[in-house]
Amino acid sequence: MSSTLIQMTLIMVCGVGWRFAKPAGLSAEHTRQVLTTVVYYMLLPAMVLEVLWSADISLHSFQYTLLGVGSIVLAMLCIWMVGALFTFERRRMGAMILAAAFPNVTYLGLPVLEQTFGSWARSVVIQMDLFATTPLLFSVGAMVARHYGEEATEKSRPVWLFFNAPPFWAAAVAVMLNINNVAAPVWLLGVLQTLSAAVVPLMLFSLGLALRWQAVTVRNIPYVIPVIVIKMMLMPLFAIVLVGYLPITGEYRAVAVLDLSMPSMMLGLVFCDRYRLDSSLYAMAVTVTTAISLITLPFWHRVLT
Repeated sequence: MSSTLIQMTLIMVCGVGWRFAKPAGLSAEHTRQVLTTVVYYMLLPAMVLEVLWSADISLHSFQYTLLGVGSIVLAMLCIWMVGALFTFERRRMGAMILAAAFPNVTYLGLPVLEQTFGSWARSVVIQMDLFATTPLLFSVGAMVARHYGEEATEKSRPVWLFFNAPPFWAAAVAVMLNINNVAAPVWLLGVLQTLSAAVVPLMLFSLGLALRWQAVTVRNIPYVIPVIVIKMMLMPLFAIVLVGYLPITGEYRAVAVLDLSMPSMMLGLVFCDRYRLDSSLYAMAVTVTTAISLITLPFWHRVLT
């Protein structure tokens, strides 16, 4: 795990370096927007289609959903109780709930766990993302952001429109092909594998581009500390306890729990900006938890294996 994290960190550092160097005059924000758009609309759907087409989609998928949803909801309740106790300001409270509850299961979890355990881990990560984390983010997470923030646009977007996205369509097609035992043509499988190979480095590079070290400020420290404790310590413990009641065993259990032990996800910034939550606080939470994960992930890996 440590060797894998060193490799992943070096790729992220390239993204951080791009933010300062701005080669060819391209800013980090513009570069990240282009790269993440390509990944989201083409490369990631190709990986989802390739993986889920041949994955073991059965009771395991429902178990990953229970594990992911249960762990995230428990983390949300913990950070909500902390906020209620200290009466945090609403904009900060909304950002803290999103940062403490939703892990970066794909952009960091996918490359780290695939490199650590092997290509089979992609199936666990993608199912955890598409069947648990992302649906919960676009439903409960969106409601939390609306409750603690305010609409930045005049007309509210229906929650179900968030699911009208390429990865979800690719997952639907893959599941249909899978359960009907349709074999993938060799030429199509080759294309999907080639596109999928570009996902990991581009995700890590984009994550490095998105880290905002200038967002790390002293005034946000009291609000980030409970996020760190819940996200990096209590949530993995929740997952370990909860997975003990599910028939997920061996390395599959380790991958599922480690995926939920990832730092705060980048996508939460979109909700913070849209609903006018404290974006700088959320950005600091992402940056700090990502740095701390270089220590906590090897620790949880040793515990689980």
